[in-house]
Amino acid sequence: MKYLFCFLLLPFSFLVKGQSYSDSILKFREQYTAELLADKRSPIKPWQAKSLSFYKADRSFCVWADFNETPGSKPFLIQTHSGKQKPYREYGALSFMLNGTKHTLHIYQSMDLVKQEALKDYLFIPFNDETNYETTFAGGRYIDMSIKDIIDNKVLLDFNKCYNPYCAYADGFSCPIPPKENYLHTRIEAGEKMFPQ
Repeated sequence: MKYLFCFLLLPFSFLVKGQSYSDSILKFREQYTAELLADKRSPIKPWQAKSLSFYKADRSFCVWADFNETPGSKPFLIQTHSGKQKPYREYGALSFMLNGTKHTLHIYQSMDLVKQEALKDYLFIPFNDETNYETTFAGGRYIDMSIKDIIDNKVLLDFNKCYNPYCAYADGFSCPIPPKENYLHTRIEAGEKMFPQ
């Protein structure tokens, strides 16, 4: 899955001397594209990479969020675009201010990936917002993070790093559909845009 690499990239790269925030996002997207094309299951060909489209980096969509763990949560099934279901559990929730309003996003942990030592800290945030069907994929977008990104119950949530599921490019993939509680009643004009069909 392409999103497994993302939470390892550039956690605080915009703080590096001589590198602007926009530069760090550009570097992130270059690595994202390279990983997408390198995946054996990639839904696009190298010649299609030029059609990948992103909003201009906007630091106002990079916000600090308060983390609240969900203790004792039980596994449940998330529906996917292929009709299959995948097991996840709610790991916690993030509360943050964006566009002048307080929002909440729920974080999920894959019950399949947690069994793998290398991926046991991987967390997943699928979401929808009011740009869907207009400038972004109708089926929502994703953000990756790691348990290690949670420091003193705070998380740096960067929507400039959100990306499309494989289903945005082609049929035949089992991409999780964002649960209803992760619909943001605002426009997230950041991250990856709709892929032309």
